[in-house]
Amino acid sequence: MPVAAQKQTRRFRMRDIVEDKRILLMLALGFSSGLPLLLVLGTFTLRLAFSDIDVKTIGLFSYVALPYSLKFLWAPMIDRLDVPLLSRALGRRRAWMVTTQLATATALLLMAFADPKTSLALLGFGAFLVAFCAASQDVVVDGWRIDAAGSDMQGILAATSNLGYRLGLITAGAGALFIAASGGWQIAYLSMAALMLVGFIAALLAPPYDRRVQAAEQAAPTSRLWSARRALVEPLTELHARFGPALYAILLLVALFRLPDFLSGVMASPLYRTLGFDLKEIATVTKLYGVWVGIAGGFVGGWALARLGMFPTLLLGAFLAAASHLAFAWLSAGAPEIWRLIVAISVENFCGSFAGIVLIAYMSSLTSPAYAATQYALFSSLYALPGKLIAGSAGFIVSAIGYPAFFTFTSLIGLPVLALCVAVGRRTGVKEPAEDGNSPSVSPLPSPARTPKTA
Repeated sequence: MPVAAQKQTRRFRMRDIVEDKRILLMLALGFSSGLPLLLVLGTFTLRLAFSDIDVKTIGLFSYVALPYSLKFLWAPMIDRLDVPLLSRALGRRRAWMVTTQLATATALLLMAFADPKTSLALLGFGAFLVAFCAASQDVVVDGWRIDAAGSDMQGILAATSNLGYRLGLITAGAGALFIAASGGWQIAYLSMAALMLVGFIAALLAPPYDRRVQAAEQAAPTSRLWSARRALVEPLTELHARFGPALYAILLLVALFRLPDFLSGVMASPLYRTLGFDLKEIATVTKLYGVWVGIAGGFVGGWALARLGMFPTLLLGAFLAAASHLAFAWLSAGAPEIWRLIVAISVENFCGSFAGIVLIAYMSSLTSPAYAATQYALFSSLYALPGKLIAGSAGFIVSAIGYPAFFTFTSLIGLPVLALCVAVGRRTGVKEPAEDGNSPSVSPLPSPARTPKTA
């Protein structure tokens, strides 16, 4: 058997955790990907709420996070184009990682020095830049992970990425709120900008696994037009060739699956402020305790997938994701007691993470190995796009009907999603033999970290 084939089929060993440097690097890169997210979502909306910004305006500011849902538009360029000068020295993936991490840190500095009461537009612009740069970082970090893992390490690197991402969420959630409560928002955002150095250092130390891919591209006598066609069109035509007209219903299912979460998530922070919880209480329960409950929900979702199979777990995930919002309706209708907040966060985060893991597994099953990065970027962008487009209206709905009715409404939105799951949820990608005939052509499982909570 050729050496390459032996390496490709080698089983993962427990001692690889301490011997393989890819694992530690993936942990740091996952942390760098998770850190910016809440700084333009939950933590950002709390900053606006505690600056007494109107709830309607807070809802509209949810649009600054749209780049996370639109990254599929420029993902092919990151996959195909070099960063001038840096790519020659570092390789394409590492050059893009370094560039996007430095840009994210710079945009966080802008957010640190923009006061919501006097420079609200500048703060919003900074948040948009953070989202754009961080979403671009996600694309290249996922690409590096796929390049680095081979077939023997996909699972462990996906799990490591998820752990690092969750640690980033805890830091940007609970960590930033504790810092803001003690030293103010400016110091909190400056601290988060400094922590982007974790990913920056990891990117510099990471091996350039894409060197051979770049060499092959340079040797291939293809035109720029052909390269653009392959990057943008072929992944979509390949999906349509496998699924036919059913692809449109599948895309609709992906787009609507987490719609209730994205619509309700933007109003969670204003709700905490309205009920009278302070920053330390919110940080402890929602950003620290809640993240670990979410991790538990993810593990249970993975167990259910293995035990029950894709289709039953997909139905269960869709039901739990929608029904869990009734916990927020219950919270908003009662007294501001910590135990009530703990119960609501437990239900919401557990069910939301369960549904997120199921959605990741379903989207992963739809991709083809030849276009895994671009097709997964398409799906992972699409699942959040409708919710984020509609989320800007959430503040107006709350102003009109109040929080209890609003969260009940978001729960009912899940009913059409359940119907779609029944109609097309059984469809997955066709697993065919690989071109070399050595192994099945199964797409790698992307990191569960890419379906974060929006609250």
